[in-house]
Amino acid sequence: MLTVEKLSKSFTLHILNGKHIAACRDISFKVPKGAFLGLSGPSGTGKSTVLKCIYRTYLPGSGSVWYDSANYGRIDLATLSDRAVIDIRTREIGYVAQFLKVIPRVSALDVVMEPILTRNGVSHDEARSRAVDLLKRLRIPEHLFDAYPATFSGGEQQRINIAHAVSWKPRLLLLDEPTASLDSESVAQVLEILKELRRDGTTMIGIFHDHELMTSVTDSIFTIC
Repeated sequence: MLTVEKLSKSFTLHILNGKHIAACRDISFKVPKGAFLGLSGPSGTGKSTVLKCIYRTYLPGSGSVWYDSANYGRIDLATLSDRAVIDIRTREIGYVAQFLKVIPRVSALDVVMEPILTRNGVSHDEARSRAVDLLKRLRIPEHLFDAYPATFSGGEQQRINIAHAVSWKPRLLLLDEPTASLDSESVAQVLEILKELRRDGTTMIGIFHDHELMTSVTDSIFTIC
Protein backbone atom coordinates (compact mmCIF):
# COMPACT_ATOMS: atom_id res chain seq x y z
CA MET A 1 0.00 0.00 0.00
CA LEU A 2 2.86 2.39 0.78
CA THR A 3 6.39 2.62 -0.63
CA VAL A 4 8.78 5.22 0.78
CA GLU A 5 11.82 5.82 -1.46
CA LYS A 6 14.92 7.80 -0.40
CA LEU A 7 12.87 10.18 1.73
CA SER A 8 14.81 13.10 3.21
CA LYS A 9 13.76 16.14 5.20
CA SER A 10 15.79 19.00 6.64
CA PHE A 11 15.04 22.27 8.41
CA THR A 12 16.64 25.70 8.26
CA LEU A 13 16.60 27.44 11.65
CA HIS A 14 16.52 31.14 10.79
CA ILE A 15 16.51 32.06 14.47
CA LEU A 16 19.96 30.42 14.66
CA ASN A 17 21.40 32.30 11.67
CA GLY A 18 20.20 29.78 9.10
CA LYS A 19 21.57 26.66 10.79
CA HIS A 20 20.74 23.56 8.74
CA ILE A 21 19.33 20.49 10.54
CA ALA A 22 18.89 17.13 8.80
CA ALA A 23 15.81 15.46 10.31
CA CYS A 24 15.89 12.24 8.23
CA ARG A 25 17.94 11.12 5.25
CA ASP A 26 17.42 8.54 2.48
CA ILE A 27 14.69 6.55 4.24
CA SER A 28 13.23 3.68 2.21
CA PHE A 29 10.71 0.98 3.19
CA LYS A 30 7.52 -0.73 2.01
CA VAL A 31 4.27 -1.49 3.83
CA PRO A 32 2.00 -4.18 2.31
CA LYS A 33 -1.76 -3.70 2.44
CA GLY A 34 -3.15 -4.73 5.82
CA ALA A 35 0.30 -4.88 7.48
CA PHE A 36 1.50 -3.09 10.62
CA LEU A 37 5.02 -1.64 10.42
CA GLY A 38 6.82 -0.32 13.50
CA LEU A 39 9.36 2.51 13.19
CA SER A 40 12.22 2.17 15.64
CA GLY A 41 15.41 4.07 16.44
CA PRO A 42 16.99 6.41 18.99
CA SER A 43 15.37 9.75 19.81
CA GLY A 44 16.20 12.38 17.21
CA THR A 45 16.63 10.04 14.25
CA GLY A 46 13.54 11.34 12.46
CA LYS A 47 10.82 8.78 13.16
CA SER A 48 8.10 11.39 13.74
CA THR A 49 9.39 13.40 10.79
CA VAL A 50 8.88 10.39 8.51
CA LEU A 51 5.25 10.03 9.66
CA LYS A 52 4.64 13.76 9.17
CA CYS A 53 6.09 13.57 5.65
CA ILE A 54 3.73 10.69 4.84
CA TYR A 55 0.78 12.65 6.23
CA ARG A 56 2.17 15.76 4.54
CA THR A 57 2.30 17.85 7.68
CA TYR A 58 5.86 18.33 6.40
CA LEU A 59 6.78 18.70 2.74
CA PRO A 60 9.66 16.27 2.05
CA GLY A 61 12.90 17.77 0.83
CA SER A 62 13.48 14.88 -1.57
CA GLY A 63 12.31 11.34 -2.24
CA SER A 64 8.91 9.79 -2.88
CA VAL A 65 5.99 8.46 -0.84
CA TRP A 66 4.00 6.20 -3.17
CA TYR A 67 0.53 5.40 -1.87
CA ASP A 68 -2.10 3.13 -3.44
CA SER A 69 -5.18 5.29 -2.97
CA ALA A 70 -8.70 3.90 -3.23
CA ASN A 71 -9.82 7.12 -4.93
CA TYR A 72 -6.76 8.33 -6.86
CA GLY A 73 -4.82 5.16 -7.69
CA ARG A 74 -1.03 5.14 -7.21
CA ILE A 75 0.07 8.62 -6.18
CA ASP A 76 3.15 10.29 -4.74
CA LEU A 77 2.14 11.97 -1.48
CA ALA A 78 5.39 13.97 -1.57
CA THR A 79 4.28 15.91 -4.67
CA LEU A 80 0.48 15.71 -4.40
CA SER A 81 -1.39 19.03 -4.49
CA ASP A 82 -2.50 20.48 -1.16
CA ARG A 83 -6.17 20.14 -2.14
CA ALA A 84 -5.73 16.44 -2.95
CA VAL A 85 -3.79 15.89 0.31
CA ILE A 86 -6.72 17.31 2.30
CA ASP A 87 -9.10 15.02 0.42
CA ILE A 88 -6.89 11.98 1.06
CA ARG A 89 -6.76 12.82 4.77
CA THR A 90 -10.54 13.16 4.86
CA ARG A 91 -11.25 9.90 3.06
CA GLU A 92 -8.36 7.53 3.67
CA ILE A 93 -5.53 8.39 6.07
CA GLY A 94 -5.83 8.76 9.85
CA TYR A 95 -3.16 10.17 12.15
CA VAL A 96 -2.60 9.99 15.91
CA ALA A 97 -0.22 12.77 16.93
CA GLN A 98 1.65 12.96 20.22
CA PHE A 99 -0.52 15.87 21.34
CA LEU A 100 -4.25 16.53 20.99
CA LYS A 101 -5.19 19.53 18.86
CA VAL A 102 -8.91 20.25 18.69
CA ILE A 103 -11.19 23.24 18.22
CA PRO A 104 -11.85 24.91 21.62
CA ARG A 105 -15.30 24.49 23.20
CA VAL A 106 -16.11 21.30 21.29
CA SER A 107 -17.15 18.41 23.52
CA ALA A 108 -15.29 15.12 23.67
CA LEU A 109 -18.30 13.32 22.19
CA ASP A 110 -18.49 15.74 19.26
CA VAL A 111 -14.74 15.40 18.62
CA VAL A 112 -15.15 11.65 18.18
CA MET A 113 -18.44 11.87 16.28
CA GLU A 114 -17.20 14.40 13.72
CA PRO A 115 -15.01 12.08 11.60
CA ILE A 116 -17.70 9.37 11.61
CA LEU A 117 -20.33 11.79 10.31
CA THR A 118 -17.97 13.41 7.80
CA ARG A 119 -16.44 10.28 6.30
CA ASN A 120 -18.90 7.45 6.72
CA GLY A 121 -22.19 9.15 5.88
CA VAL A 122 -24.04 7.51 8.77
CA SER A 123 -26.93 8.96 10.75
CA HIS A 124 -26.36 11.21 13.76
CA ASP A 125 -27.78 8.58 16.12
CA GLU A 126 -25.51 5.84 14.75
CA ALA A 127 -22.46 8.11 14.92
CA ARG A 128 -23.30 9.01 18.51
CA SER A 129 -23.73 5.35 19.45
CA ARG A 130 -20.39 4.40 17.92
CA ALA A 131 -18.63 7.35 19.56
CA VAL A 132 -20.10 6.58 22.98
CA ASP A 133 -19.05 2.93 22.71
CA LEU A 134 -15.50 3.92 21.77
CA LEU A 135 -15.21 6.47 24.58
CA LYS A 136 -16.42 3.89 27.10
CA ARG A 137 -13.92 1.32 25.83
CA LEU A 138 -11.16 3.89 26.25
CA ARG A 139 -12.30 4.52 29.83
CA ILE A 140 -13.46 8.10 29.42
CA PRO A 141 -15.98 8.78 32.24
CA GLU A 142 -19.48 9.50 30.98
CA HIS A 143 -19.65 12.79 32.86
CA LEU A 144 -16.82 14.03 30.60
CA PHE A 145 -18.55 13.22 27.31
CA ASP A 146 -19.98 16.75 27.11
CA ALA A 147 -16.88 18.43 28.55
CA TYR A 148 -14.09 20.06 26.55
CA PRO A 149 -10.94 17.93 25.99
CA ALA A 150 -8.76 21.01 26.60
CA THR A 151 -9.66 20.65 30.29
CA PHE A 152 -8.77 16.93 30.46
CA SER A 153 -5.67 15.27 31.85
CA GLY A 154 -2.87 14.33 29.45
CA GLY A 155 -3.87 10.68 29.40
CA GLU A 156 -7.54 11.51 28.81
CA GLN A 157 -6.63 13.86 25.99
CA GLN A 158 -4.56 11.16 24.32
CA ARG A 159 -7.44 8.70 24.55
CA ILE A 160 -9.71 11.27 22.85
CA ASN A 161 -6.96 11.74 20.26
CA ILE A 162 -6.93 8.00 19.54
CA ALA A 163 -10.73 7.75 19.46
CA HIS A 164 -10.93 10.60 16.93
CA ALA A 165 -8.39 8.91 14.65
CA VAL A 166 -9.76 5.36 14.72
CA SER A 167 -13.52 5.99 14.91
CA TRP A 168 -13.97 6.11 11.12
CA LYS A 169 -11.67 3.12 10.36
CA PRO A 170 -9.20 4.71 7.93
CA ARG A 171 -7.44 2.69 5.19
CA LEU A 172 -4.04 3.84 6.47
CA LEU A 173 -3.39 4.81 10.10
CA LEU A 174 -0.24 6.61 11.28
CA LEU A 175 0.51 6.36 15.01
CA ASP A 176 3.06 8.61 16.71
CA GLU A 177 3.61 7.35 20.27
CA PRO A 178 -0.10 6.63 20.82
CA THR A 179 0.38 4.90 24.19
CA ALA A 180 3.18 7.01 25.70
CA SER A 181 1.00 8.79 28.30
CA LEU A 182 -1.41 5.95 29.06
CA ASP A 183 -1.76 3.59 32.01
CA SER A 184 -1.55 -0.17 31.48
CA GLU A 185 -5.33 -0.71 31.30
CA SER A 186 -5.72 2.00 28.66
CA VAL A 187 -2.79 0.61 26.69
CA ALA A 188 -4.46 -2.81 26.64
CA GLN A 189 -7.69 -1.28 25.31
CA VAL A 190 -5.84 0.67 22.61
CA LEU A 191 -4.01 -2.44 21.46
CA GLU A 192 -7.28 -4.36 21.25
CA ILE A 193 -8.82 -1.60 19.13
CA LEU A 194 -5.78 -1.59 16.82
CA LYS A 195 -6.04 -5.36 16.40
CA GLU A 196 -9.71 -4.97 15.44
CA LEU A 197 -8.80 -2.33 12.87
CA ARG A 198 -6.23 -4.69 11.37
CA ARG A 199 -8.82 -7.43 11.10
CA ASP A 200 -11.00 -4.94 9.22
CA GLY A 201 -8.14 -4.24 6.79
CA THR A 202 -6.51 -1.05 8.07
CA THR A 203 -2.80 -0.71 7.23
CA MET A 204 -0.73 0.88 10.02
CA ILE A 205 2.64 2.48 10.70
CA GLY A 206 3.48 3.15 14.34
CA ILE A 207 6.11 4.59 16.66
CA PHE A 208 6.08 3.20 20.20
CA HIS A 209 8.31 4.16 23.12
CA ASP A 210 8.02 0.61 24.47
CA HIS A 211 9.99 -1.70 22.15
CA GLU A 212 8.50 -4.85 23.66
CA LEU A 213 4.99 -3.51 23.08
CA MET A 214 5.87 -2.58 19.51
CA THR A 215 7.25 -6.05 18.85
CA SER A 216 4.05 -7.63 20.14
CA VAL A 217 1.68 -5.61 17.96
CA THR A 218 3.55 -5.07 14.66
CA ASP A 219 4.40 -7.46 11.82
CA SER A 220 7.85 -6.02 11.21
CA ILE A 221 10.08 -3.20 12.41
CA PHE A 222 12.09 -0.73 10.36
CA THR A 223 14.96 0.85 12.29
CA ILE A 224 16.07 4.40 11.53
CA CYS A 225 19.67 5.05 12.54
